[in-house]
Amino acid sequence: MEFRKNDIVTLDIEDCGIDGEGIGKADGFTVFVKDAVIGDTVRAKIMKAKKNYGYGRLMEILKPSPYRVEPRCPYARQCGGCQIQALSYEQQLAFKEAKVRGHLERIGGFTEIPMEPIIGMEEPYHYRNKAQFPVGRNKEGRIITGFYAGRTHNIIENRDCALGVSQNKEVLDRVIAYMEKYGVEPYEEATGKGLVRHILIRYGFFTGEVMVCVIANGARLPHSEKLVEALQEIPGMTSITLNVNRSRSNVILGEELKLLWGQTYITDKIGEVSYQISPLSFYQVNPLQTGKLYAKALEYANLHGEETVWDLYCGIGTISLFLAQQAKFVRGVEIVPAAIEDARRNAELNGLQNVEFFVGKAEEVLPREYEKHGVYADVIVVDPPRKGCDEVLLETILKMQPKRVVYVSCDSATLARDLKYLCGKGYELEKVCPVDQFGNTVHVETVALLTKKAR
Repeated sequence: MEFRKNDIVTLDIEDCGIDGEGIGKADGFTVFVKDAVIGDTVRAKIMKAKKNYGYGRLMEILKPSPYRVEPRCPYARQCGGCQIQALSYEQQLAFKEAKVRGHLERIGGFTEIPMEPIIGMEEPYHYRNKAQFPVGRNKEGRIITGFYAGRTHNIIENRDCALGVSQNKEVLDRVIAYMEKYGVEPYEEATGKGLVRHILIRYGFFTGEVMVCVIANGARLPHSEKLVEALQEIPGMTSITLNVNRSRSNVILGEELKLLWGQTYITDKIGEVSYQISPLSFYQVNPLQTGKLYAKALEYANLHGEETVWDLYCGIGTISLFLAQQAKFVRGVEIVPAAIEDARRNAELNGLQNVEFFVGKAEEVLPREYEKHGVYADVIVVDPPRKGCDEVLLETILKMQPKRVVYVSCDSATLARDLKYLCGKGYELEKVCPVDQFGNTVHVETVALLTKKAR
């Protein structure tokens, strides 16, 4: 039977796609259905039909899955932030484990995978220490803030995200009350007019410090002292800044930062290491789980105090400083100059002197230091962006022949591709451990350990 757009089908959802969508079959025709979970029987309307598969919209749940739970957030279906809030947390973990395993098998070609059980969260809600809220007006003309609906720039109004901290609502209520009182206009993407674009909030889980950064289409906020007065009343308020972004693009932060009150950073900890975080710093959004992730990376690095370690894509030095506690010397590489400034400051803050940081592309700095200066590594740690490691970098790792490579990944598909490359040229996959950093979403972090094959 051939299926077309707008056909209604009944499906038993038997699998889950990498974006959390339910997968069912109708007469051998595969249908991907967002918001359906494994074990559901559903009616779905086909929105897009290809030859052997299609995409459907969930119309009705005929029989709910035993794994289905009531989402805590009333906007879970509309919002683009949480994809799998309707799935029990145990099943979320099983899905993430299967996703990593599936990528390693299909893309990496690994058959026997030495996988440790996924490290889950004690509380998969209210774990995010950072949130960026776009500001706009609704159809009635009221100033609103919230999150973008999936794949759009339509704001779903919500000041109290189930993944964020309770302080977010307090901050947003006060910023919007100030905007209403003093006639401060929200930015309009379509026209480029208006002032307030986003409100960025960071919270220190271990210090209780709060940061508010108003991102504006201009260099000053009218009556900013009134906003400062209102925000100062929130316990823990430490940093209030204005970020100037006049670009007509969807990039959230501009380059220029102005201090309105307090200081330009807050401090927080991962494990025993303290970090100073500015509005522009990249910092892990879930510090509790990041502590577990880095502890696993440290365990895999197996340091005894004599090793030279390279930490590639080091950001503000988060992993480097963790490793420096147990290594002889750590060298970190990062392309963003401001991040390296933060990394050096963080090393100082923690009294760690056995670290050195380089600004540049890892795939350029590592070959240069190796070929020109003969800089060696016992252990190389990589934590690349989603696109994975550059092939030149993988080649240099192979030339340097470290005893161990610890690969921290936020995308198990590119992890599998890179591991296949390294394991085809003298390394073997010793251990893999998924870590859930992002409960109720489809994202999962993974740590893998590669060791040099005995010749």
